[in-house]
Amino acid sequence: ASELATALVSSTVKGAQSWHYPPVIHDWCGPVPKELELKEKANDLAYDINLQGPWPLDEKVQFLETKELAPGKKIRPHIFRHGLLQAFSLHLFAKRPVEPIVDLPSFRKSLARRVALAALQIRMNVGGRSDDPPFQFVEFNQLDSAREGCAVCSLDLTSEPERWQEAIHASVKEIRKLGVHGVTQGEMERYVGAIMTDSAQLSAMGDRLSHGDQLAYLMETVANGHTFMSPENSYVVTEKALATLSLEEVNEAARELCSHIVSFNDECKPEEGPVIVIACSPDTTEASGASHVTEQSLVSCLRDACQGEVEPEEEVIVPHTLIDEGDLRQAMEENPAHWEAGKFTDGTPDTPADKFTRPFTLRRLNNGVRVGISQNKAESQRGYLRLVVPGGRDAEKKLGFKSGSMSVGARAMQEGGAFGKWSREQVELFCVDHLLQVEIQCNEEAIIIDFVFPTTNVGNTGFGEDAELGITGTEAVMQILREIIIGFKWEEDALGRSKSSFRSAHEGLQKNLEGMTTELIMETMTGQDERFLSIDVDTVNAVTLDDAKNAVMSQLSPSELEVSVVGDFDLPVVLEMLRYYIGTVPADTNSEYRTEIPDNIMEGTMPTLSLPGKRLDLELVDSDPRAV
Repeated sequence: ASELATALVSSTVKGAQSWHYPPVIHDWCGPVPKELELKEKANDLAYDINLQGPWPLDEKVQFLETKELAPGKKIRPHIFRHGLLQAFSLHLFAKRPVEPIVDLPSFRKSLARRVALAALQIRMNVGGRSDDPPFQFVEFNQLDSAREGCAVCSLDLTSEPERWQEAIHASVKEIRKLGVHGVTQGEMERYVGAIMTDSAQLSAMGDRLSHGDQLAYLMETVANGHTFMSPENSYVVTEKALATLSLEEVNEAARELCSHIVSFNDECKPEEGPVIVIACSPDTTEASGASHVTEQSLVSCLRDACQGEVEPEEEVIVPHTLIDEGDLRQAMEENPAHWEAGKFTDGTPDTPADKFTRPFTLRRLNNGVRVGISQNKAESQRGYLRLVVPGGRDAEKKLGFKSGSMSVGARAMQEGGAFGKWSREQVELFCVDHLLQVEIQCNEEAIIIDFVFPTTNVGNTGFGEDAELGITGTEAVMQILREIIIGFKWEEDALGRSKSSFRSAHEGLQKNLEGMTTELIMETMTGQDERFLSIDVDTVNAVTLDDAKNAVMSQLSPSELEVSVVGDFDLPVVLEMLRYYIGTVPADTNSEYRTEIPDNIMEGTMPTLSLPGKRLDLELVDSDPRAV
């Protein structure tokens, strides 16, 4: 047992845990260091893989068949089909040895890999979203897995069943582009700055990290052979490593990451070892047409996707700020902003316009926007902002908008993002640079826009004395918020992506036992009130860009908006930002979209329930009966 453990201890955690585990022989993809070539050692050991005797099912185990795209280019495909699957999904991966991070050079290489992966992920999710993107989800990543005893480099994507080939071609093209041409100088500067900001935030949290998170990180780090560092030490080492990181190092890391896919090109040398590809699709037949996928067609599609030339990525000019100081001064001159006391209709005393109150400071800007703000030091260098826009799906019914227009429009805002002179790509990259997270949702009674942001300077370039600070994440959020209210551009392609999302969600609901049960209950209890039900495909398809635009913008009236902000920041500074960026929004903004409010606006707010209450007995006809 000790001999076996000695042979396998440097290979996997699993192998070192117990001598009852059989020797783990990895099918590595790519060159492998000699110290990890344990196959000969394992074969020399007198070891019975069936320590407890053979099992009847052993003979029925079917291993994946290894095929070749070309001589020496190995691939193992497998397809899983099921009638309840609504989408095509792909998992393509290669196994590589874990590279221990134990010194500055190895840490710098891991950071180079992070920069390359970040650049690719943003390309696929920002630049790769065309007018009609072929995939619904796509991610390329490499993670060290202590459980598997290796690093898994994987491509995961989801698409509509009939567009699986387009999705594979689009994602593989971006991976090959990164592997062949690397990242641009601008991309490297942006993501190096993002890594530094992220590391600084983690360091600022210090001992506020939960014990569970710390323990999980410690176990994972030690199991993979890395050096464990505190957040403070990690920040110091990160700054030192990034200060000397070069574009060539990042591009070399990109080539290594993408080598297993780049090698499928006919003009490239084969990579050692197999690539595994697992596809999941609906249970289709050849008569289903384009949605039917076989192992042969899957392998053929991957091979075709890896042919041809790929052009290097074009540099995108990303603004450091969305609103110039001159434009902001002009807005203040035209619409002077000041604070007014907070007024309430429920009997709560008015709150002063010139004092801080606890736990929240509640005020109103002179254009009507309500503001609630609170400082929370526990959120180290982080802040949260929520804009509540009353209306939601309830407004569709009461104000006469087309059914589904409010929800589809809110999602179109999430999918879009062009403001003023800036394109969607530029605005989304601005959010990436400043580590902003934006989520726009529509529920029964409001449109809610949530922001998560750093409160420190972000978008910084350079290190040490050469460092140039960007604006704070707080100011970046104020700029985005102002542009959403007064300068948002509605685009047809964003509406298309919004509709696609709703169609997929509704079609998935039809095969979801829990979801359909909830839907049936809501239909019965609300008298099929569409405000509380999912939006079906026909309703989604009927919404036009004007329908979505008019519905959402009619609610973005300053006098109806409520802004709540909480985070680790200086209250007077953030209040002044709110006054400048939100207070200078004209009070009559979006008045051209306003609709006449009916006198009976409060009637029918909630479905009428029968009295006395009665028992409901419902039966859901299941297309695929199963035990519950």
